[in-house]
Amino acid sequence: MISSLSRRRFLAIAASAAAAPAMASLPTARWNGIALGAGASMRLEGVSPDQAAPVFTAVEAELRRLEAIFSLHQRGSAIDRLNRDGRLDHPPAELLEVLSLAGRLHDVTNGAFDPTIQPLWQLQAAGAVSGRAPMTGDLSQTLERTGWHHLRFDSRQLAFARPDMALTLNGIAQGYITDRIAALLRAQGLRDILIDMGEIAASGTRSDGADWMAGVAGPDGRIVRKVQLRDRALATSSPAGTLLDPLGQVGHILDPRTGQPATGHGVVSVSAPRAALADGLSTACCLLTAEEAAIVVAAFPDARLEAMA
Repeated sequence: MISSLSRRRFLAIAASAAAAPAMASLPTARWNGIALGAGASMRLEGVSPDQAAPVFTAVEAELRRLEAIFSLHQRGSAIDRLNRDGRLDHPPAELLEVLSLAGRLHDVTNGAFDPTIQPLWQLQAAGAVSGRAPMTGDLSQTLERTGWHHLRFDSRQLAFARPDMALTLNGIAQGYITDRIAALLRAQGLRDILIDMGEIAASGTRSDGADWMAGVAGPDGRIVRKVQLRDRALATSSPAGTLLDPLGQVGHILDPRTGQPATGHGVVSVSAPRAALADGLSTACCLLTAEEAAIVVAAFPDARLEAMA
């Protein structure tokens, strides 16, 4: 699983006017800000700056609200308080929703998806910075501080059953936030939209009536596949997307079962009706063989494995 949201995020939203003669003649509104600690930008086509202002304000407020739940680095966030105290009373409904999906992914992937991997990521990151791989004993001890089955949660409380555990939802929260922003825009009356927030969500069509087109890029930036999207999300994961060590040899996706960095796939891309599901599946499939990944994705009837290279 991934345990770092350090990669640069880009949020771009294009809303097409219903009867626009040409995109070049449409008014454009742009927004730049911060999403989950990284720079983000937004563009609305067919909407004037004045018309877009309340939309941008609503998006900013929603991003702040969700960051206060899912951010590992914002002091006082729900995840921060859980990791600090080992328990969280009355967890937010959004957090419980993501955990429910994470539990399903954990079961289907036989443990390849496990949000309790944060202690392992901290160990590997520290070793990568120092240039020394974790010792076998340190790795074994840290593995004892992980395990989805040691996490307890319901509407009253979220808690760890073992000391010194920690949670990260960075392999799924990015997709979930993409879903929430897409839902907010639809509620604002924007029907034909494309959101790229690291994970992509497409609603409706382009101004010419065609499906949205998204490219799947490998670590070298080369497009390995183009995917048509309509009312569908696309998530792409790559172990080399963020590298923990100066030499670029330790990737950011770790196997919860061994604590070791993922190897074998340069890029994995999955599409699904929800970006959160596509996000979790693409992350987990980086740790699976092609045959295993096909079986896992098939467990979700509306999901598709779009690329694995």
